Amino acid sequence: MSAFAGKVAVITGGASGIGQAIARRLIAEGGEVVLADRDADRLALVAGELGEAVLPVPCDVAELASVEALADQAFAWHGHVDLVLNNAGVGGPPGKLWDIDPEAARRHFDINYWGVWNGCKVFAPRLVAQEQDSALYNTASENALFCAAPRMGTYIAAKHAVLGLTESLREDVPPHVHVGTMFPGWVHTAIGPENFMQFGMDADRFAAIVVPQLLARERFVVSHRSNVRRVRERIDPLLDTYEAKAERDEMDVRDWIDSLRKR
Repeated sequence: MSAFAGKVAVITGGASGIGQAIARRLIAEGGEVVLADRDADRLALVAGELGEAVLPVPCDVAELASVEALADQAFAWHGHVDLVLNNAGVGGPPGKLWDIDPEAARRHFDINYWGVWNGCKVFAPRLVAQEQDSALYNTASENALFCAAPRMGTYIAAKHAVLGLTESLREDVPPHVHVGTMFPGWVHTAIGPENFMQFGMDADRFAAIVVPQLLARERFVVSHRSNVRRVRERIDPLLDTYEAKAERDEMDVRDWIDSLRKR
């Protein structure tokens, strides 16, 4: 029997791309999925294709009240939720930073950052109160680790923020609620121009790689090994600079906090 048989997932941005592919995979594993998306027509179409194992819920993650309504319906469906995937996202306004309309950047953050924040704010305390093992994952990107393409500053900044938010949230929850980050590499979705995105990894292939990691409650869920080179291009010079330039000290904040907790 699959590890997800009889369990329920909530996936935002579930009517296309990564969300849809993961939903399809979880259903194949014997689970059921609350599928959320702001495109109600597309959502109804995908739900019809996936069948009775899906509860479609129109939701705009940028609106806190909409996410609260999503959670109400999700928990009312079977009385429990086992996996939350805050996955909804859009491509950012491209261009040099000083050419980007600040209002367009703020609107982007409303979805790609505040949409994730809303999902965490609403679902995390409910998972804590549920008192059974569950998991919450936020979809970041390879762009949370390095700049995958030029002139994408708004998108890259939002994805870096998602990683920081997720890592902090991990410390807010008890052990029965696992929190992790998913880092998709280049996947064929509608988040960018089709003439470029079509060369990315097939979304179903991506789902086949990451769903076992989600079910294994990994802290970091990854897909493209090519990302390792780019991560090292950032991290190695940073570590080298610390070794060469930083003063040796015993002023680590976390060590200090941990020592206070032990008193």
